[in-house]
Amino acid sequence: MFAVLRIRGIQKINGDVAATLRMMNLHASNNCVLLPQNDVVKGMLQKTKDRITWGEVDKETLSAMLKKRLRAVGSNDKVDEKKLKETTKFDSFDSFAEALIEGKADIHKNDLLKPTIRLTPPSKGFKSVVLTYPKGDLGYRGKEINKLIARMI
Repeated sequence: MFAVLRIRGIQKINGDVAATLRMMNLHASNNCVLLPQNDVVKGMLQKTKDRITWGEVDKETLSAMLKKRLRAVGSNDKVDEKKLKETTKFDSFDSFAEALIEGKADIHKNDLLKPTIRLTPPSKGFKSVVLTYPKGDLGYRGKEINKLIARMI
């Protein structure tokens, strides 16, 4: 499973790129979505690579991000373990994160949870929002996405 983070805003953006970002639910900077690893998603990532960064998220990072930042639709309230159990069949964030990574659950198909996770800007900032990884922050970064997400939670 890919964690996809939008790094850059909407200035001087191509219409196709803007439409692809909307399809991925990345409406603003510092938003994160979880997407499966398939050819369609990889094509979307390549089209928007100058605006986003992505990589494979691990269970611990995903669980921490869900605990701190997962929100309910409508009320914008934090989702705690009680609310998680009511809206999904999972009783803990760890089991929900594991199911998301394995493909047994999908946050986009749940009408009660927001598919987009809003994060704060990273502590100590970005290296560069113009250059690609490893010199900057854009593009594919593999497992290193977990370090960036940890700084943004």
